[in-house]
This record gives sequence, structure tokens and C-alpha cells, in this order.
Amino acid sequence: MAKGPGLYSDIGKKARDLLYRDYQGDHKFTITTYTANGVAITSTGTKKGELFLADVNTQLKNNNITTDIKVDTNSNVYTTITVDEPAPGVKGIFSFIVPDQKSGKVELQYSHEHAGISTSLGLTATPVVNFSGVAGNSTAIFGTDVTFDTASGDFTKYNAGVSFTTSDLIASLTLNDKGDSLTASYFHTVSPLTNTAVGAELSHRFSTNENTLTIGTQHSLDPLTTLKARANNYGKASALIQHHWHPKSLVTVSGEVDTRAIEKSAKIGLAVALKP
Repeated sequence: MAKGPGLYSDIGKKARDLLYRDYQGDHKFTITTYTANGVAITSTGTKKGELFLADVNTQLKNNNITTDIKVDTNSNVYTTITVDEPAPGVKGIFSFIVPDQKSGKVELQYSHEHAGISTSLGLTATPVVNFSGVAGNSTAIFGTDVTFDTASGDFTKYNAGVSFTTSDLIASLTLNDKGDSLTASYFHTVSPLTNTAVGAELSHRFSTNENTLTIGTQHSLDPLTTLKARANNYGKASALIQHHWHPKSLVTVSGEVDTRAIEKSAKIGLAVALKP
């Protein structure tokens, strides 16, 4: 894909990844193996309280076509076919879920030096249509994300956002939930050598006059070990440590405490991923 401003979903992504990615409240185990002809088979098991969920994903790559087939414990079969670069800057995605007959969807993405567009269409008689796009350059981008339900004739989603980037800082502002939620975030690289960064996200919901502030940081103890921590204005504090003992295999241990109810037990999460 051509380099450019990315897609609308990339607005604020750096801050979201810092504050929320890899934090695990459950126990998760993932193992990936490869067959002789290059098919990747990934098995995942997750324990959520007393509930155990599992799925098996098979991925096959043939030139510029990638096929993913996943089967979960509810006997749902998720199929995604991705065609990369059928034309310069274009990516096509076709997906459906068996037995859900209304789940079929086709999506087209286009990346340009100064624009990124994604549009999807549900494969039903009265489809849901989504369009998102961004325009800009390496310093500033703006975009929108709109969903229209042809069955009801209503716009079910309309969001807008802007993002500004410097050599060590990314700041973004998004208006979501049909204008009911305003979110500002920033991501600041303190030291590239130690992967040290800080970030924050402030959200305001107009309908309830509710504010949510989350701040966080990350730091690499060495090239294989990363520490992260975050806290919000509701008294929830979390931390994790992630260690790669192999280039593609890692273990993550995370914990969360409610500082306003310290008598409650901390939530401990564990994620192990094994990949050759």
C-alpha cells in the first residue's frame, strides 16, 4: 500500500495502543504453527472467570491473496479474504460468518500520498454502508467516518477527527457517537532509545456531562522487556510487564487495582503467545 496519512481508524491510534493495548484481565494462551506448505495455524484459548473460550485460525497466503478461516467454540466460522494491491494503493476485503446469512461484507481501501479512503457494503437486500476517509500530510490530517443503514434510512454513525504530528508528539481530537462524545489524546516520545513514551486521553460525554481521563506511560528495560502503566480518574490503576524470550514469542503479565476499593482483590491477567 502507498504511504500516506493512513485510514480514519489511525487517528489517535498511538495513544490508544499505549493506554489500552496488551492489558489483559483474563488468562490467554496462543500458539502458532506452520505446515510444510506455509499455512499458519493459530490456536487460542481464553479463560474469562469460569468461562473458557477457544478458537482456531488458519491463514493461507498465495501471492497477494490472504485467506483467514477461524472457527470458535460456538461453531461459528469466520472467513476473510484479503486481496492486496489488485491496483496501485488498493486493498480489497471480503468477509462473512457462517451460519449468519446477513454477515457478508465487502470492503475497499485506497491509500494515496495525501489521502486514505475505506468504504464497505453489507451484502444484503438492505445493506449497511460505511465510508471513512482522511486527507492531509505528514504533519496534519483530518477525516470523517459515516455509516448509513439503508433499511431504516438513518445515519447510524457519524464521527470526525483531526490529528497533528511532530517529530516526537502526536495529538488528536475526535467527535464521536453522533456528536455526543469528544475525545482529545496525545502521545509523546520521550526517548526512542528506551522506547519511553507518555500519553493521555480525555473524553467528555455531553449527554451525561461525564469526563474520563486516562494517563499512561511505557519504558523498555532492555530490547526484550517492556513496562507499561496507566491510571484513570475513577481510581483504576494498571501495570504490565511484557517479555520476548523469542523474536515472535512473548509473555505478558498485567494487573489492575481499584484504589477507591483497595479491599478488593487485584485483577491479574496473563497472556502467553508462542510463535516459531
